[in-house]
Amino acid sequence: MNYVFDLDGTICFKGEPVSETILRSLEQLVQDGHEVIFASARPIRDILPVLPERFHHYPMIGGNGSLVAKNGKILSAFTFSEETLAEILSLININQLNYLIDGEWNYAYTGPATHPILKNLDIQNRAKNIPLNQLQSIVKILLFASAGIETMEERLSLLDVGLNKHDNEGILDISPSGINKWHGLQQLGIEDGEYIAFGNDVNDIAMFQHALHSVMVGENKQLAPFASEILLVPEIESLLPKKLQELNEKQTSLNI
Repeated sequence: MNYVFDLDGTICFKGEPVSETILRSLEQLVQDGHEVIFASARPIRDILPVLPERFHHYPMIGGNGSLVAKNGKILSAFTFSEETLAEILSLININQLNYLIDGEWNYAYTGPATHPILKNLDIQNRAKNIPLNQLQSIVKILLFASAGIETMEERLSLLDVGLNKHDNEGILDISPSGINKWHGLQQLGIEDGEYIAFGNDVNDIAMFQHALHSVMVGENKQLAPFASEILLVPEIESLLPKKLQELNEKQTSLNI
């Protein structure tokens, strides 16, 4: 069975690396013959710091599905069309918005030097912050639009893009049309009902919809209708190993 894990808010918290307790549970899954996949809103370069090097060859889906990597190499990158990108950049310029725009590896950032997102942005200096006009293969855009987030959401919804809003952070998260974590799983050859998913946010909805079983960590009203069950965040380190063992035993008994 394939086990797919979101990172932030699911198995790692406040930008800290995944705990060794949880990591050992994931390795036990692999020893039992299952495959472990990480699926995150983070681009691949920012997934690596929260996992020890011994996990860097695992399959990874980054940028909410726009990047897919395996064995330490990016296999595919899905970008915005030139027309759509031009429309987004026009909105950025007209409204003087700050942004974090990701290419396959490098990025362009114009936000404040004190923004919390910098705690997770290229903390190991694996990439470069370069001018936007030098950035190639744009795969993901974050707009800092807290002052007028509703208006910007309305305008962006008219474009051919995937859009997630994070009200508590004043951020609009934009992906190329049709790109999500489920799309990333398909690029790895995984089909409907061939995996168990763990997540915590709206960007996990598509992944949950196609899972054999889905586990929501914490509370999210938008994600909850698509979850098979819920685990509490404060107890995740003790609950997750038990839950994985339970699911593993269940799959073994069903010979899946």
